[in-house]
Amino acid sequence: MSHDYRREFADFEGVAYLNVANQGPLPLVAARAAQAAIETKKLPYKITDNLYFDIPDRIRKNLAHLIGAEPDEIAITSGASAGLSIVAAGIEWQPGDEVLVGRGEFPAHVAAWLPYIKAGKLRVRTIDPRERFITAEDYEREIGPHTKLVSASLVRFDDGAMLDAKRVAKACHSAKSLLLIDASQCSGAIPLSTRELGADFVTSSGYKWLLGPYGTGFFWASPEWMNRFPCGPFYWQALDGARDFHFLPLDELKAAPGARRWDSAETGNFINLSAWDASLELLVRIGTDAIAKHNAGLVGELIERLPRDRFVLASPGETARRGPYVCISARNPERNPEICEKLREARIFVSLREKALRVSPYLYNSTEEIDRLVKTLAIT
Repeated sequence: MSHDYRREFADFEGVAYLNVANQGPLPLVAARAAQAAIETKKLPYKITDNLYFDIPDRIRKNLAHLIGAEPDEIAITSGASAGLSIVAAGIEWQPGDEVLVGRGEFPAHVAAWLPYIKAGKLRVRTIDPRERFITAEDYEREIGPHTKLVSASLVRFDDGAMLDAKRVAKACHSAKSLLLIDASQCSGAIPLSTRELGADFVTSSGYKWLLGPYGTGFFWASPEWMNRFPCGPFYWQALDGARDFHFLPLDELKAAPGARRWDSAETGNFINLSAWDASLELLVRIGTDAIAKHNAGLVGELIERLPRDRFVLASPGETARRGPYVCISARNPERNPEICEKLREARIFVSLREKALRVSPYLYNSTEEIDRLVKTLAIT
């Protein structure tokens, strides 16, 4: 008998929550960890110096397990935008450099470069897909002599299309360009390997499929780039020997090796990161293979039973070209906002993205909830 993952989460009060791509709920074990951290802060004499370091180190270890990396390659940040900003500040831009961004990408893929655009250090060139969904071929075609970086989502937030990152990485490196991947819409939902992706940088939020609180995330840099970025201001816990901070010679300070130099300040956040620590332990215990299988089963059921007289897919039909969720649309897309509201009234929560309905189930969802969604769609 398969495990009832629903028991790991709070009672949703009759809501079919199919919206983890927007916000992942805290598992019960994470909520308890956050409450325990609050209780500890009420009695601060229970806070030991090791606590500042132990929580981030456990998070690094579990993230490394989930994304196929080494713990020292992972920085703990406040979200995907932090990783984009690290790359923007770390690259030595030359006049004429360009960043390629796909049409319709999440705005962070442009916002990160705005200060450098205004300073005349680079330009962003937006590329259009040849067909409905952007592909690796689209990037290959556009990478040119001035392309310094391709900034792309592994799974698009607006249509669920998955990028062949390995192919884009090969094209980038052949042109002496770099690849930055945003994995926010799949890290924690599918098996990942940073080595197999081939990207130079991977950034992700932690509050979606990784089930962390809002304000969590990670940044990964390839070993080749780990120590190539200039070492600017960083949080004191990134100092070499920081655990013995009271013995550090102030005239001989240096950064510790690895990615922790890019940690967001106050990494040992007792409340936020205690909760995320517990969530990641749960995900590691379940395993991304089991998570992906569970999600794929629910998405497959929705696609199979979708009332095609009223709705069409707004995501790629091929499983290999789609992330861990699916977007659908009424045959008349103008009706999608109205349908989204009707679903909400029926206590079924999805997202409205790019005039399509994004349905993102996760561990806590069941076939009964997919059945409920399909039956509601059939009468809208």
